[in-house]
Amino acid sequence: MKTPSVSLLLGVSVLLLSGLTVSAVSLNVSPNRLQFFEGESVSLRCEGQVVSDGQTVKRTRGGQTEDCGPAGSGFGRFDGFSCIISGLSVSDSGGYWCEDRDGQRRDEVSISVFLKDDHPFILEIPALPVMTGSDVTLRCRSDSNNRPTVFFYKDGVLLGSGPDGELPLSKVQQSHEGLYWCSTDLYGSSPQSRLRVRAPPPPPPPPPPPSSPPPPPPASSVSVLRLFCHLVVFCPYCICSLLLVSICCSRKTGNKPAVSMETIHHLEEYEDITADVINEYYL
Repeated sequence: MKTPSVSLLLGVSVLLLSGLTVSAVSLNVSPNRLQFFEGESVSLRCEGQVVSDGQTVKRTRGGQTEDCGPAGSGFGRFDGFSCIISGLSVSDSGGYWCEDRDGQRRDEVSISVFLKDDHPFILEIPALPVMTGSDVTLRCRSDSNNRPTVFFYKDGVLLGSGPDGELPLSKVQQSHEGLYWCSTDLYGSSPQSRLRVRAPPPPPPPPPPPSSPPPPPPASSVSVLRLFCHLVVFCPYCICSLLLVSICCSRKTGNKPAVSMETIHHLEEYEDITADVINEYYL
């Protein structure tokens, strides 16, 4: 049986992983545009940093939700990786997105399909959000060889005419987001589509600062033993020296020696034992 703390930790981990999965997967549209002429083809694919099993491409059309692949009840052809829609028709216009088996979904991409007779020109505008700081080019596209003068608009404001029907946008900022369309003097205007701008993902967090150095290790027992051996070696010599000085002084004054020869004999034996201990230690 899991303890409450372990269960809570597992729950938080699952939530974090789920959030990462949802935020890391997006719908890739190829060719990367929102407007198509009838009869063209498009490939839709769920991709990103984390792609879980069971994800599929879905769409809404006429208030109904459809899955890619199932014959008779869906749309397109699913080849295991991408949803391919060949021969687009106006009825294929709608919102498309990626969804997993748990019902979690990404941002919806609105794809529009137009008849050439109704709209001789369409605007090639990215279906996916453009990152700030990048460059993008909008194109006014026709299925014919006509090359009239083209004017570009954003949110109802004339931006100017673009050479060869193109409008380059350099170092895109958030202010570039809005509704765009192109217009010609002879063939009317293209449908409107929104350019979406997103900030790049934040950089990874910096590495943690280095930890404080560990405290110095305590003095080893070997150092204590060496100090003890040094004391054992030098103390007898000091005692012997003091005794010899005392004996010499006693002889000069005519007094009896303060220490008997037996005591000196014991000290000499002690020195011999000490020397043996030291020799064994260093060997």
